[in-house]
Amino acid sequence: PIRLAVLAGVAASMLAGAVEAAPRRRSRRKAPKPTVSRLEFTPRHLNLYGQGAREQLFVTAVVPDGQRKDVTPRAKYHVRGEAVTVDSQGMISAVGDGPAKIIASYGGREAVLTLSVFGTDAIRLVSFRDEISPILTKAGCNSGTCHGNRAGKGGLKLSLLGESPESDHRAFTREGGSRRINTSEPGRSLLLLKPTNALPHGGGERFTPDSRQYRAISNWIAQGAQLDPPGAARLVSLEVTPKERIHVAPARMQRLTVLGRFSDGSVQNLTGRATFLASDLNVAVSEDGKVSVKREGDAAILVRYGDQMRTARLTFVPARKEFAWKQPPTNNFIDETNFALLKKLRLQPSALSNDYIFLRRAYLDAIGVQPTPEDVRSFAADQKPDKRTRLIDALLERPEFGDYWGLHWADLLRLEERSLDKTGVKAYQKYIRDSIADNKPMDQFARELLTETGSTYKNPATNYYRRTRTAVDLAETTAQVFMGVRLNCARCHNHPFEVWKQDDYYAMAALFARVDRKIEKLTRRDKFDKHELNGEEIISVATKGDVKHPRTGQIMAPRVPLAKKSLDASIADRRLPFAEWLTSPQNPFFARSIVNRTWAHLLGQGIIDPVDDIRESNPASNPALLDALAKDFVAHQFDLRHLVRTIMNSRTYQLSSDSNSTNRNDRRFFSRGVIRRLPAEVLLDAISQATGVPSKFKDHPLGTHAVQLTPARRRHPFLKLFGQPARETVCECERSDEPTLAQSLGMAGGETINQKLLQPDNRIDRLMAAGRSDAEIVTELYLATASREPNAEELANIISYIKSESDRRVAFEDILWALLNHREFLFRL
Repeated sequence: PIRLAVLAGVAASMLAGAVEAAPRRRSRRKAPKPTVSRLEFTPRHLNLYGQGAREQLFVTAVVPDGQRKDVTPRAKYHVRGEAVTVDSQGMISAVGDGPAKIIASYGGREAVLTLSVFGTDAIRLVSFRDEISPILTKAGCNSGTCHGNRAGKGGLKLSLLGESPESDHRAFTREGGSRRINTSEPGRSLLLLKPTNALPHGGGERFTPDSRQYRAISNWIAQGAQLDPPGAARLVSLEVTPKERIHVAPARMQRLTVLGRFSDGSVQNLTGRATFLASDLNVAVSEDGKVSVKREGDAAILVRYGDQMRTARLTFVPARKEFAWKQPPTNNFIDETNFALLKKLRLQPSALSNDYIFLRRAYLDAIGVQPTPEDVRSFAADQKPDKRTRLIDALLERPEFGDYWGLHWADLLRLEERSLDKTGVKAYQKYIRDSIADNKPMDQFARELLTETGSTYKNPATNYYRRTRTAVDLAETTAQVFMGVRLNCARCHNHPFEVWKQDDYYAMAALFARVDRKIEKLTRRDKFDKHELNGEEIISVATKGDVKHPRTGQIMAPRVPLAKKSLDASIADRRLPFAEWLTSPQNPFFARSIVNRTWAHLLGQGIIDPVDDIRESNPASNPALLDALAKDFVAHQFDLRHLVRTIMNSRTYQLSSDSNSTNRNDRRFFSRGVIRRLPAEVLLDAISQATGVPSKFKDHPLGTHAVQLTPARRRHPFLKLFGQPARETVCECERSDEPTLAQSLGMAGGETINQKLLQPDNRIDRLMAAGRSDAEIVTELYLATASREPNAEELANIISYIKSESDRRVAFEDILWALLNHREFLFRL
């Protein structure tokens, strides 16, 4: 009957939705004229250089509510001067040297653009690096499915996405008997005959003989097919406009403009020549930069030209015509920054969570412990307005804070017994736990891990180098853990979606090439497992050791990431300058990475998500919030407790997980609390606490919490079932919180649950022995699991059930079993 009722309800709601979605008769009334506060040109000043120079204008209308709309194709244009012409779509074409002004009008407003045109009589030199290589990328010639794959195709091998213009230039001008280029008759070059299908081409037609691409390649060949012609202007920077824009329905389109600034001072429109990649499958980008969406959402558009990349972030939100922003109270800068964005997105944040939910959330997030019934009663009875702040302060001073946040870092640093052995893993775990408990600044913590030398037993931070044993693995691990950057793509080729190049990868690996490991009675406990090590190691710095570039064979000079100069060759320990660079307040990665990980730990999702994939094409959901948190973290000397306290005191953290009509589908902008399952160790400890039966772990005294366990070769079955990671990678994704059927069965009838329910002298037995009434015992069980008292209806139904059962204890077992399987216990609300 219950299932039938549910199905009936679903059917009714679907029918109601169908009626509501029925098409309405369109109104014949004319749309009101747009009301515009001001009109803006992008860019506002412009220089055009060279024959055939063209530039796409971008006109934005700002309406009274602050929204910005692209009106480029709807504006009217008027030109003063004879140097340029403008078409109806806002495309400027240079026709002669001189100054000019363009006036755009729309909605009763005007905007003025001043520009200068020069060099229209000059012959523009064409560079392979800055023009031809991007053409090949745009056409897909150097993609992984064509000539850019590892083996090449059709006898021609190019670097992936043009990552090495030098080798690609050689492939066209030197290899294959130089038959791909004909400088005497450019039109007979294979580089033009193949892509136009004048000769059979496996890739089909890529462009036509009357196209801009054809003319550029033909001119380049006629000029001698040089890599970088002497005197040719070099690309200095790339700009994409708009960098960020929020659109309200019915708007579903945005034009992007890509500008290239060159060394001669000229600015070229590269929109039609750049390559675009959208992060969302519901977003399409045309070759000329027109972005269109199928439905509302948030997307990053990666713009690539040559070796440079930029990202535009576009958000399309529903109109929500009935939306009226109601400013919620703010507790600190987090709320001010977050709510400012939510207002633009037309997302009304949920109400504040009630005291019971906040209490349980704070305990679980801060110290990984379920509040006791006494804790719940005490907090509920406290009527002082600052009780939440005082609770947070008290939790952060408890010893469990070190245990729980130490567990988080133990996952990242991959503490496990196989490679560290029993003695080493205990020492390493204690070092991490004590560092967190003592509130060691996170920059100091990172420097110690990266620069320590000595015994893996006596100086446990050295286990960082025992766990990761090669220079290239150390580069990848360090970047992912402390910078939030996944460098692994750059091991084989330049990163396709980031600024990281293969040279950067191996220059960073060279920083760790002289880490030396001296074996002190090191033996393998398992001859079939190369990672199963037993014994002490001494970590030191050698005087020799280098890394070779796999493609060129060149010995790589050590260099910190993104630096233009290599390190001084006389530096004895290359790790030291790297650690100083990493933990510098000016470092663009470290503070943001730690802040982002901490935010995700407390709110269920990073401001950049995944948290260890910080890159240009994966932008922050709220860049201003991430920057503000990182700035505050640095200002407080990388104090983790201060960071946690600041986040937990914000209203954003304390919002209810209940949704409203505006934020029901929000999974990205922190307009409400996120419901998530308890981590494996926290869940087992909560079960032990709720039932009053501590878990017994091998080689640990009774009463040891799961979050305190020293990693063993074999994981506890319950912890393994509920997603405890094996710590084989540094990826946060290794800890799974996805529910499975096996977990449901384990909670419903698994040995762990049944054993604790049947255990003599558990919580049920103690309450019954104390002579508590049925209502008192039920209330106590609710407080021990859901951290709240039952409501009147729940209490009445349960009391009725108890009276219908012949065995009172068995009835209470059933009730506690049901509470342990309820969402209010299994999940952090």
